[in-house]
Amino acid sequence: MKNLKYILSIVAIAALTISCSSDDDFTPAQGGPTAPDFSGVFAQQDQMGRPAVNTVFVSGDSKNMFNKTIPTQQNAAFQSMFQTNLEGLSPAYANPGDTNALGLTSAEFTGLLATDVLNVSLDGPTTFYDGTNVLTGRNLTDDVITVELILIFGGETGLTAPEFPGLSNDNVDANDKDFLNEFPYLASAW
Repeated sequence: MKNLKYILSIVAIAALTISCSSDDDFTPAQGGPTAPDFSGVFAQQDQMGRPAVNTVFVSGDSKNMFNKTIPTQQNAAFQSMFQTNLEGLSPAYANPGDTNALGLTSAEFTGLLATDVLNVSLDGPTTFYDGTNVLTGRNLTDDVITVELILIFGGETGLTAPEFPGLSNDNVDANDKDFLNEFPYLASAW
């Protein structure tokens, strides 16, 4: 299952970088290749930093606006929506002082999530979450969905047990195929 997630990510990236034309013999009218034309006005249309977060926390009628909002403006525009949706999914977050496994309140946690960018640590571990570091990058081996489920449904402190234990793990603990030791690192499809 994890392998499928990564394959879909690679396919999405490939789709963004490969021309949609199947005419590999195209030659411009002047007879030679030309540089890309970047004149005109361009507008952002989609966000792909953390698609699972976007899917869960952005309300349906706001998806297009979220996708078009530049990351530096997303927190101010969407954090309160993220917090409302988090507290609706996991009501324990609405209790004052309750925090998740990262020690973050619902406002702090959704403030972190509302900006749809992938961070990369230049001086520490690269991980989605390793018990201490969070969103400092992402390894192929990181169990991203289980981490997200724990932080949303099972990580609140002050509780004697996870609020929704059945929703705190995707129960996919290993890939069905090993990663490769060289690029593209993903195993071939079934």
